Amino acid sequence: MSKLSKLLVVRFSSIGDIVLTSPVVRILKQNQFEVHFLTKKKYAPLLVNNPNIDKLYCFNKTINEAKSEIVNENYDFIIDLHNNIRSQSLRLLNVPIKRYSKSNFKKFIYMNFNLNFLNDEHVVDRYVKTISFLNLKNDNKGLDFFLNPKDKVEFDINQNFASWCIGASKKEKKLSKRQILKIIASLNLPVVLLGGEDEKEMGDAIVAESQETKIYNYCGNITVNQSAYLIKYSQFLLTNDTGLMHIGAAFNKKIISFWGCTKPDLGFAPYVDASQSLMFTSSFSKRQCSKHGSSCRYTKDGCVKTIDTDKAIKKIVRFTS
Repeated sequence: MSKLSKLLVVRFSSIGDIVLTSPVVRILKQNQFEVHFLTKKKYAPLLVNNPNIDKLYCFNKTINEAKSEIVNENYDFIIDLHNNIRSQSLRLLNVPIKRYSKSNFKKFIYMNFNLNFLNDEHVVDRYVKTISFLNLKNDNKGLDFFLNPKDKVEFDINQNFASWCIGASKKEKKLSKRQILKIIASLNLPVVLLGGEDEKEMGDAIVAESQETKIYNYCGNITVNQSAYLIKYSQFLLTNDTGLMHIGAAFNKKIISFWGCTKPDLGFAPYVDASQSLMFTSSFSKRQCSKHGSSCRYTKDGCVKTIDTDKAIKKIVRFTS
């Protein structure tokens, strides 16, 4: 572009998807663009510390809550990384819009007919393609996530410990308590359990039933940013397919991830070097069971729970040693 341009980047949700937009805002900022970001208010903490974002706009229920603020910004372009009916209403601002391609038809074909035309393209690369019209390319510097001192957790981060996100957006995407207990017994180091309020009871049960004395259940008791703090200082992260996995990737942690009804080859694998990622997938099928992993083709509770923990433990020990 011939002059400094002002751009509005749009991504409403959720945790992982917003973290995956971080290369786009970094590349834009490093190329002297003024970068504004529009998201739902509940996800603002993920972005408020990002130095690559000049202004952050939020709404609770409808975009109209923010329109009065952004209508006079005179954006050169809107970079729509959400691309749904709600984000398409931004065309009323009369600003040129560049939209991220979700490849929904290719995903549909893969999920229903087991024909994969996605070419193993990560969603980050699809996000970056959205700004290719500015002659910008992926800088291959990975993901970003920024914390501030308020995100600190009173925990001894000087010890060696593992972090484990036992939560997920759908119960079909979660490992069972039995699987988690068995793997924890093989780790030989303290473990912090992370997740939301829905995982608090399971976390308490894991602490109660484990033979290990150093398991700390933070599920439902700390913020996402505080969870990120613990991930940042852990030796490695174990996780279901969930947003904290992508935060772990932003900190370039070694990541051990578990997949069943969702699959990493739809573009959501940990965005780290292959040497930093160990992925376990259900052996039932290579293709995704449902759009967001909310139902399983093979089992009532999700085929991630069929992952063989004995085989997994051997690989985890080698990976983390």
